[in-house]
Amino acid sequence: MTANQDERLHKSASVLLRESVISLNLTLQTYDAFIQDVLRVARLRKSAYCCFANVHMLVEARHDRTFAQQVNKATWITPDGVPLRWALRAFYGIKQERITGLDVLPTLLAEAARQQLPVYFYGSSSDVLTRCAAFCANHHPTLRIVGHYAPPFRPLHPDEEQRVVDEITASGAALVFVSLGCPKQEKWMAAMSAQIPAVLLGIGGALPVLIGDFRRAPHWMQQWGLEWLFRLGQEPHRLVKRYVVTNLWFIYYFLRQLARQPGRS
Repeated sequence: MTANQDERLHKSASVLLRESVISLNLTLQTYDAFIQDVLRVARLRKSAYCCFANVHMLVEARHDRTFAQQVNKATWITPDGVPLRWALRAFYGIKQERITGLDVLPTLLAEAARQQLPVYFYGSSSDVLTRCAAFCANHHPTLRIVGHYAPPFRPLHPDEEQRVVDEITASGAALVFVSLGCPKQEKWMAAMSAQIPAVLLGIGGALPVLIGDFRRAPHWMQQWGLEWLFRLGQEPHRLVKRYVVTNLWFIYYFLRQLARQPGRS
């Protein structure tokens, strides 16, 4: 594909079909089309970012208008959580594929190795990033990792933030995997994307799954929207409050929007 063809396809990304679910304007696209779009934009070194939306992110956005605006500015907002797929089906009759950070990460690493697109990892911890680099060297020996940085567990000063942005830009990365957790990573991408000529992807906790620290839920649990329950079993103390509260809020907002759909009294 020529550079001009890539450029035209990149411009079309801004007019992707979207539908609103409670607080977020979800991108309507197949998994394969999404992957190809990301790779095209990455090859062009254009500034873009992707949010993988789940119930937690959706509820956070519903309760924080500024955060909703930051997420809705993203180039792609994909339905990571199964309940968001169900909502698209219930509200609009749309059968949308699930596009998750857990699936996209290994796919893009393999494609980046094949197409020689350099990657950068930002977030998580130094230990996880070191083991991630070893994993990639073993599974994708031609992958170019041009940098990684695990920020301290405190707010960065503006000059520190700028140094990170300058380092990522100078690295020449085409894909930047951001692992700060929601909502921190989405806020960071919204603030910094315009300064970084690369695709930023907010992958949350996908790196520990990639390197084997946590197991992925069985396929049947993924299909039935129970992956959150599997994760809860792995980290109950950290996740129980988030899942109970956000799931209840989601049900409430889902029923409200469903009742307001055309044809319902």
